[in-house]
Amino acid sequence: MAKKIALVFAFMISWLYSYVFFNKISRIFYLAYSYSLKRLFRKVGKGFYIESPANITGAEFMSIGNNFRCFKRIRLEAYSKHLEFSFKPDIHIGNDVSINYDCHIACINKIFIGDNVLIASKVFITDHYHGEINARAMLTPPSLRKLYSPGEVYIEDNVFIGEGVSIMPNVHIGKNSVIGANSVVTRNLPPNSVAVGVPAKVIKVLN
Repeated sequence: MAKKIALVFAFMISWLYSYVFFNKISRIFYLAYSYSLKRLFRKVGKGFYIESPANITGAEFMSIGNNFRCFKRIRLEAYSKHLEFSFKPDIHIGNDVSINYDCHIACINKIFIGDNVLIASKVFITDHYHGEINARAMLTPPSLRKLYSPGEVYIEDNVFIGEGVSIMPNVHIGKNSVIGANSVVTRNLPPNSVAVGVPAKVIKVLN
């Protein structure tokens, strides 16, 4: 009964207020939400905006520059401890970075994202694996393996990361690069390159 009443009430309200009105109300809510999250981070610049819901772990290990914009359902994770193991994570996000919906950034070592980077939806960036990939590690159940980072992730300025891309550990992406949708980046990419595929390969270098 309560559910039916709520649905009728919502239907009536929808006739009283426009889509534009609800968008404006949401905008005010997200601004307040952003201010509440801003206090958690090690460092945050001006113009910080992030939409709810956001899942943030280890914000004290993250620095974010000016004019950061992030849409719904971000997972920003910097793990200083997992099981009985300790780490020293560092996430740096530069100025004028925009992150779209449903992205996941996970760090135990270092992830550096430069200025003017555009990240499309459903992008995964990580600097670690859930355990080393060798015969000895296979003797331990996956959930009990020590997190392992073979190297940091470094993304230079003006990079565009397409929809559904995965960027794996120990990767350096040069400035002005474009990574095509659903690619998996497992090796360094030079500046001004266009890369696509699984694993991602350079198909063009922009002059």
